[in-house]
Amino acid sequence: MKIVGFVASEGLRLGVIEGDQVIDLQAVDPNLPGDLRVVLQKNNGDLKPLADLAARAPASARKPLQGLKFGLPVANPSKVVCLGLNYMEHVKEGPNRDNIPKFPTIFMRCNTSLVAHESPMIRPRVSETFDYEAELVVIVGKRVKHLTMENAYSCIAGYSCFNDGSIREYQRRTTQWDMGKNFDSTGGFGPWMVTADELPAGAKGLKIESRLNGQVMQSDNTDNMMFPIAETLVDITKGMTLEPGDVVVTGTPSGVGHARKPPVWMKAGDTIEIEVEKVGVLRNPIEDEK
Repeated sequence: MKIVGFVASEGLRLGVIEGDQVIDLQAVDPNLPGDLRVVLQKNNGDLKPLADLAARAPASARKPLQGLKFGLPVANPSKVVCLGLNYMEHVKEGPNRDNIPKFPTIFMRCNTSLVAHESPMIRPRVSETFDYEAELVVIVGKRVKHLTMENAYSCIAGYSCFNDGSIREYQRRTTQWDMGKNFDSTGGFGPWMVTADELPAGAKGLKIESRLNGQVMQSDNTDNMMFPIAETLVDITKGMTLEPGDVVVTGTPSGVGHARKPPVWMKAGDTIEIEVEKVGVLRNPIEDEK
């Protein structure tokens, strides 16, 4: 099942995508929250109520996917937990090439940095060093702490795509990356959530790719994660309680702009696409900060 957040005149809404149509779930149940996080909280991660709503939707609840104004897959996540340095070839192309990480490298993103599918990612006034990073997203379905390798997948509601847009100049100014990772409207997230039952366990074996103006920049496979999803979730929940609607962004492959000679930075007029096999294509135009 593909669950999409979208914006209508009435506000945020949730839909289920079938072919080239979207089933507007609030047209079936007007009391349904418009944020997937709230639905996951209410149902302890169970998505069957949404499937049931879609199954009994009248024809009037269906609308064309084309022309939809996309919202974030999770409108207001309480946490966006990100991994750096999770593909060996990416580690080798950066400043940590001689310091291979032994544990997941964790940083956080804030909600003001997130933008939906087809909305512009914004290159800030203060720096031209705006880089792309193709990433797979895990969306958490239920509250968990101290996960084990045996039960780690049980908390996963689904998967999405992410572009961890990074202002490299600010990321490298200090040993902490958060400033360069949290400029407003720099992180693409979408286009929807594909439920976990639609993908291999742990989203293993999926091609992941970025394309800048149609040119392939990164291409790899999720099998090549240094810290696969189960190991990552176990490590995170040693310290953090993950809650419904939390987002875990799982790191980028090699081929990023800063490692190229000369460097390739995203600029106004560009279009960047992130594709994860069996999940979808996240597409964002690039604009300059007004």
